[in-house]
Amino acid sequence: MTNPELHQAPLGKETHYPDQYDPTLLFPIPRSGGRSQLSLQPHPQWYGADIWNAYELSWLNPKGKPQVAMARFTFEAAAPNIIESKSFKLYLNSFNQTRLDSTESLLARLQQDLSAASGAPVSIQLIKPAGFARQAIEDLDGTLLDELDIAPSQYEPDASLLQCRPETIVQETLVSNLLKSNCPVTRQPDWGSLQIRYEGPAIDHVSLLEYIISYRNHDGFHEQCVEQVFCDIMKHCQPVKLFVYARYTRRGGLDINPWRSTFPVTSLPAARQARQ
Repeated sequence: MTNPELHQAPLGKETHYPDQYDPTLLFPIPRSGGRSQLSLQPHPQWYGADIWNAYELSWLNPKGKPQVAMARFTFEAAAPNIIESKSFKLYLNSFNQTRLDSTESLLARLQQDLSAASGAPVSIQLIKPAGFARQAIEDLDGTLLDELDIAPSQYEPDASLLQCRPETIVQETLVSNLLKSNCPVTRQPDWGSLQIRYEGPAIDHVSLLEYIISYRNHDGFHEQCVEQVFCDIMKHCQPVKLFVYARYTRRGGLDINPWRSTFPVTSLPAARQARQ
């Protein structure tokens, strides 16, 4: 799916990197375009969020001394817009030579600008250098599918690959590190890990791994890919409960980690994966 507005985005273009605060750099993209092509129409009511981790955040204090931090941004799935990732990077870089009175001033600007761009309030957690060492690395919990001996041949999303056993009801968590899709503008590869937790008819593990691999040549934003996986599993396997969570590797100092669920999720693993 190619959004006609994307030709105005900074992706894939030679770009000037501003170092003075500029909120106009943010480029919102309506979620409605990607959602119009989901396998369930209208898409089901879900819980979810897109969690962005920023590893390259810096600004100047009133004396001109550089400050650094990491930041975690949580955009609710109900927000009408996603933010194009390169524009997010450029926006964060625009703070590099900007003097701010305090971290509270930084947070206030981030909150105001990102909420306006996404169309809904954004949650922000600032991680200062004293907390860097506490940012753990660990794998996603669940049964790893990647060692299954398969011979995949489909590299565009194909929900018909999914096979379920309606007579067998299970509750399990499955994980794969073989998720790959492409940026819909530049076609640069996006690498990720996927965790699927569900209760309902048993999903055949081989078929699920082949389905995940079928995204390998797919052009789609991270958020759209997770929503498509969620809807395809809901439609073809009809679980009672379903949780889909992707952790994508970082690009430009940002990683994106969307999740969608049929039930509220109060906490997610704070640790990142080794590839992030």
